[in-house]
Amino acid sequence: MPVIEVEHLTKRFGSVLAQELERLRGVDARVKDALADAAPTCFWLDSPAAPDPAPPLAEHTECDLAVVGAGLTGLWTALLAKARDPSRDVLVLEAGRVGWQASGRNGGFCMATLTHHVWNGLDKFPDEIDVLQGLGHENLDEMRATVEERGIDCDWRSTGELAVAIEPYQADELREGCERLDQVGEPYELWDRDRIQAEIHSPRYEAAVWTKIDCAMVDPARLSWGVARLAREAGVRFCEGTPVIDLRRSGGTLALSTPAGAVRARQVVLATNAFKPLLRRLRLTVVPVYDHALMTEPLSEAQWRDVGWESRVGVSDVPNQFHYYRVSEDGRILWGGYDAVYHFANGIRPEFELRTATFAKLATHFYETFPQLEGLRFTHAWAGVIDTSTRFCPFYGTALGGRVAYALGYTGMGVGATRFAARVCLDLLSGEKTELTELRYAKSKPIPWPPEPLRWGAIAATTRSLDHADRNEGRRNAWLRTLDRLGVGFDS
Repeated sequence: MPVIEVEHLTKRFGSVLAQELERLRGVDARVKDALADAAPTCFWLDSPAAPDPAPPLAEHTECDLAVVGAGLTGLWTALLAKARDPSRDVLVLEAGRVGWQASGRNGGFCMATLTHHVWNGLDKFPDEIDVLQGLGHENLDEMRATVEERGIDCDWRSTGELAVAIEPYQADELREGCERLDQVGEPYELWDRDRIQAEIHSPRYEAAVWTKIDCAMVDPARLSWGVARLAREAGVRFCEGTPVIDLRRSGGTLALSTPAGAVRARQVVLATNAFKPLLRRLRLTVVPVYDHALMTEPLSEAQWRDVGWESRVGVSDVPNQFHYYRVSEDGRILWGGYDAVYHFANGIRPEFELRTATFAKLATHFYETFPQLEGLRFTHAWAGVIDTSTRFCPFYGTALGGRVAYALGYTGMGVGATRFAARVCLDLLSGEKTELTELRYAKSKPIPWPPEPLRWGAIAATTRSLDHADRNEGRRNAWLRTLDRLGVGFDS
């Protein structure tokens, strides 16, 4: 999206947010007041550290490798491609700005998992789970090394992740989950109510599991900008404000069309996330799901004493409709998740980011979790669109005679997995069999989503069923049990 349009929408939505808050019924006046001045833009992207955009493509050009999309998948692909072959001419084409969509709008949980947690990996890839766990931790370690050694200022903190139970039945589920962690040798600590309350003070917490080494907290926008800087320093070319309209064979090369220019490339990597893919075969493989988040104003020293949380570990609760939250570098709390919103026919529109009722719901849940912070205000309220696959984790492939590679379907856990996906894509383009390309994880594909209107109906039924389960001690109805047997689901 052009920068001017983004700035225009942000200003327009700011006035709409205040007006819609006034019209909401059944929402506590204190919640409305806390949201009244929130800017409808992503906190991470609303930063003076944001680099100036590269100019759009305005002519015909050629390259060895064209990367479509300047989120983290595309950025890592470009950087690692140059590391493998410094002479390779790499061009990144981005419709909006570097890191402007999911890569810069998420909670900043940089996970080791490649399979959307151990339990999904055990269900989907039981014969490969040990290898995948090892590759995931290796990938996270290599990311940290790049950040530290190459000077990427993204507030990297190797905290692990804390999964908290907010109902007694969820404490039992956490204990069962620990058995699966034991299966793969993942280090963890199981905390009872007293231990979790000593760490973070909330009347809602019943128990928790701390997985010690599987997650780092980062500023995702600054991570994206940092990887882009390294790619530029390595000689990668960037064109922002340059949507790719068409991709097709052209003799022995590939032709990419844009509004003001064209590219001929020997190879292409598609890193388009939730947006409409350029390959028809991919159009039923992911659905765009909107995820929402709030950022508070900085807490005072007294407020932090009331909350605790000295470790600054990332936290998520464990219902089907879950929240994730963490502490920013300047002492704010990011609070996101819960609603996973799908719009008919894979709808993606800027106005879908302004969902005032969801922001009010999130704020209400925040004060239920931290009643001692009543009166704390929110400075930012935003949404981002996630590429959700039925198997909950990314998938990979090639097209057009092996000249095009793609990675899609991260389902909300792509900050870390994108770097691994870049390696898989580059291995696929090499045409050689490697450890990564021979994994069933890399070869298999998710069950496709049904066409509309069945897709809308299936997602709506699943959303209602998940909400019902959360309200009934996790009991899954016939619809969810059927999805479980098929190994598919819906999540953000």
